[in-house]
Amino acid sequence: MGSSMGTASKALSLLNYFSRATPQIGLSELARLSGLNKATVHRLLAELAAHGFVEQVGTGREYRLGPAFLRLAALRENQVPMREVALQQLTELSDATGETAHMSLLNGDVLSNLAYAYSNRHGTMVMMEDAEVLELHSTGSGLAVLAYSPASFVDETLARPLSARTSQTITDPAEIRALLPSIRAEGIATSTGGFEEDVISHAVPIFDTRSACIGAMAVAAPVSRMTDTLRMMIRDKLMAHARQTTRILGGFPPGSFPSYEPQNLLQNEA
Repeated sequence: MGSSMGTASKALSLLNYFSRATPQIGLSELARLSGLNKATVHRLLAELAAHGFVEQVGTGREYRLGPAFLRLAALRENQVPMREVALQQLTELSDATGETAHMSLLNGDVLSNLAYAYSNRHGTMVMMEDAEVLELHSTGSGLAVLAYSPASFVDETLARPLSARTSQTITDPAEIRALLPSIRAEGIATSTGGFEEDVISHAVPIFDTRSACIGAMAVAAPVSRMTDTLRMMIRDKLMAHARQTTRILGGFPPGSFPSYEPQNLLQNEA
């Protein structure tokens, strides 16, 4: 039993070397990367190929992931619906930050609220509505989506009349465009009072299998409660849970998406 499990682990570990950057890998390269000898790697790959997990392609007979993953991915998608995944992550995020967490999906030129979770830590909290529609220009989630959307989509969105929901809503297209580079640099968008007075929202984009932005995960809190410590905690927890949600849903952040190191300051004060 022990040796067969060891063999299975070795075979499965080879799959981790495939990525979007290296979708095809030759036998010698896999042996080098794994530190296993070439004969062992060849035997493991033959077993994986027999079950459809890898296949050989091209004149160089390089290996790539096989069709078995499509079947398994379809089964998982059927068993782990998006809303259920989102709700679990949002509940953890809300518990960790003590604030309202929500996730919305792009639906045409607006965002539709998919799920949300409340924390019972405070007497006052930001309230959400089921299937609430969030505009792209007036919300943290919308700005996060715009920052990671194709230029043509941004142009179309900002060419429409932009309504002012509050006195703080930014309705000048040039001003909104000016925010997008820094959002892309940080991976997090912030909106203060743009959608609802006295509410500050932090949001991180969610990506699909083609690294296209399909929506955003956000934490909304009363402005009066926002301290530097809470702000850093929200950014840390939100980035971690948004990345995890993208991963569980089978998506990939684009190569340009920034890596994010948690702020140690928070861990001490939380």
